[in-house]
Amino acid sequence: MASTLWQRYNERLVRYPELGFSIDISRVDLPDDFLSAMAPAIAKAQQAMAALEGGAIANPDEDRMVGHYWLRNPELAPDPALRDTIRETLDETLEFADHVLGGRTHAPNGSTFTDVLVIGIGGSALGPQLVAEALTPAHPPLAIHFFDNTDPDGIDRTLAKIGDRLATTLVLVISKSGGTPETRNGMVEAETAFAAAGLDFPRHAVAITGEGSKLDQHARAAGWLARFPMWDWVGGRTSVMSAVGTLAAALQGVDVRQFLAGAAAMDEKTRIEPAARNAALLLALSWHHIGGGRGAKDMVVLPYKDRLVLFSKYLQQLVMESLGKEHDLDGNVVNQGIAVYGNKGSTDQHAYVQQLRDGVNNFFATFIEVRHARDTRSPEVEPGFTSADFLQGFLRGTRRALYEKQRQSITLSIGQVDAFNLGLLIGLFERAVGFYATLVNINAYHQPGVEAGKKAAGEFLKNLAAVRAALPTSGAGATADEVAGPLGIDPEEVFHILTHLSENHAATRTQLGATAAEDRFIGAA
Repeated sequence: MASTLWQRYNERLVRYPELGFSIDISRVDLPDDFLSAMAPAIAKAQQAMAALEGGAIANPDEDRMVGHYWLRNPELAPDPALRDTIRETLDETLEFADHVLGGRTHAPNGSTFTDVLVIGIGGSALGPQLVAEALTPAHPPLAIHFFDNTDPDGIDRTLAKIGDRLATTLVLVISKSGGTPETRNGMVEAETAFAAAGLDFPRHAVAITGEGSKLDQHARAAGWLARFPMWDWVGGRTSVMSAVGTLAAALQGVDVRQFLAGAAAMDEKTRIEPAARNAALLLALSWHHIGGGRGAKDMVVLPYKDRLVLFSKYLQQLVMESLGKEHDLDGNVVNQGIAVYGNKGSTDQHAYVQQLRDGVNNFFATFIEVRHARDTRSPEVEPGFTSADFLQGFLRGTRRALYEKQRQSITLSIGQVDAFNLGLLIGLFERAVGFYATLVNINAYHQPGVEAGKKAAGEFLKNLAAVRAALPTSGAGATADEVAGPLGIDPEEVFHILTHLSENHAATRTQLGATAAEDRFIGAA
């Protein structure tokens, strides 16, 4: 068996020596004739990718081009004006960051900026967070913080960490439409905090948004420090190489041009290589085979490097928002998707490898190996062995232990975690998602489920306002049924609204009944 596995490894390991990258699919049970059997689908996927990169309408639901590949190679953009805009925006963001770090753009009190607060949601926060965790030095030029949720407690904790440095904090507000509730709430919370500290918020604020959006208009009218564009052909989950990610990265001392170069290099390799050597296609084809073309198995992402702790979280959005679709491009109900979870090795081997090896076989693993351990020689933690030896041992041991129980896995290997290699990994998965979407005939570039969630949240807020207005402010109070009846709202939703109001100083529970239906509430006077 060992010789057979060694033969499979040699046959199914694809290396890009000039990039220091490899992909090992030897522990995926692809039939020998799999690539030939999939040849028509592979050709279609490659044609669709070429059309997308050439400016075709790749998101038919919204009649939009999809151009995140142009961000790292503007020459791919379909017209000269767009190429110039991409280049100019990158130059402007890096110049702005250089001015901030050099003290030419300074805080209103004349001091240099010490911190940066990023306000965004989803990809507008996840991308900068991944880059911050993976690439920034221990003591970056600006310490970075995030409002990435509309949780008041989380906002308060972040503000408390910033403390007196609020006077030297630069704020990046990121929202394509300018109307995203979580981001708008974070902006209003920040404006309130700055005002309470006697600080002029506009002189600390930068907008990254669509031209003419609500945020753009607000920033222009208030005289914010700067405004940078977000384009409708870049989705939030693929925006980290736009101003969304490049500005925050540059402010932390990250080599942004190397970050883009890594993604461009992977794009180039997976554009020209045949299917048998195309890492992104092999990744997508492995997903397709393992999950039966319908996402029947989950993807467990295990990077063996602390710096990549957020990579699985980043891939959750990239993969699940792109591939989790009810309908295919022909309107058929297909309920596609691949669930993604994970954290890091070897820490999380203690959390769930027991189930991965011995429990339900409903997953495949994606190991990410980082070959370079540290910049200095590691000391021995046991005679003859270093901590790096143990880390490699846990990776190889886990891979083998899973395969012994017919658990399939893919192993990606990079030399080190730096700007180039992080860009390379992101580019790899972005292209794999695009190829896979064509293989299963779905639109990877819209998100109707997200929009449905936003609509439902809007309806809840409308009902909250109605309940608050209808709630008596004195007496014994009213039950959920008594409030719900005249309003025509589901009593359970009314109960949840009343509980929320009572826990947040906007109502009082005057009676705790034997059941929820017997609880009584009055509104704040």
